[in-house]
Amino acid sequence: MNNQTMQVPLQQPIVFEIEGFDILPGSGPFFFLLALLVYMLVLLGNGVVTLSDPRLTSPMYFFLQNLSFVDLVYTTTTIPNMLAGFLMDQLTISIPGCFLQMYFFTQLAVTGRAILTVMAYDRYLAVCNPLRYTAIMTRSVRMLLVTGAWSFGLLCTLPPRVLAFLRPYCGPNMVRHSWCDLSSVRTLACADTSIDNVLSLSFAMVALLTTGVLILTSYFLIATSMYQMGVPERLKAFSTCAAHLTVVSISYSLLHIYCYPKKIILHNLFVRIIVSVLYSALTPFLNPMIYSLRNKELRIAIRKTLASFRPAATSTVKAIST
Repeated sequence: MNNQTMQVPLQQPIVFEIEGFDILPGSGPFFFLLALLVYMLVLLGNGVVTLSDPRLTSPMYFFLQNLSFVDLVYTTTTIPNMLAGFLMDQLTISIPGCFLQMYFFTQLAVTGRAILTVMAYDRYLAVCNPLRYTAIMTRSVRMLLVTGAWSFGLLCTLPPRVLAFLRPYCGPNMVRHSWCDLSSVRTLACADTSIDNVLSLSFAMVALLTTGVLILTSYFLIATSMYQMGVPERLKAFSTCAAHLTVVSISYSLLHIYCYPKKIILHNLFVRIIVSVLYSALTPFLNPMIYSLRNKELRIAIRKTLASFRPAATSTVKAIST
């Protein structure tokens, strides 16, 4: 009789299971309604900005429309799955679907920060070089800057995700997060992921340092220029930058909250869900409000966009009633 123990090879799972969203007993429907409300407001606010009056052709509106489009798709990569998770104890996602969600979530996050960097350069030109602003920020330059922002997001996020996708996954398939977060999925790989960690950290540092340094440089030059201005010019320059500076501050503050307490997040489901929702939805929710509150022309454009839907809705109601 053969006394050797036969080892059964582990099979790669077909799906990943996202850890349950039942934070507190019976609280799933409440968080579902709350997340749904936030998601609908994100869709409404950013959708209206994206489709706002095409006659607003200034560079700032062009960049803001691109940022709103990024925020729109960014929240859609995670919130719908989270809504389903709040209504069930366990949520499954295919492995290709998991990595697609992982890629688009991170790629759009980096692209959004790259667009904020471009907008910081736009504010620098508007404050420090106003006479040549329109001559420098032509349509071709705007398109080049936005294309560069999207390309930057692609280059910073694709290699680590491709490497993670190629790893074998043959053990547990429970993702301890509210979506397919790279660090959570990587713990499920049955292979050495030291290179993956170094590669991810390297590209993350490139993305954060590049955008952060360029934004700080733009505002340092703006502050230097404002120091030489009179009081009325300073107030006007501050008004020009206030909305963008507010959005950047909120964005990087939430990023710090999301990245810093990793150990706490991994062991506290309630904290993990709340931080995840804040990180994925709060900035896209606030961006249209901040820019519309600070800009009269954008408020008028939003009203016109909303008014353009009313005749169609009214005619539909009349048709149904007849």
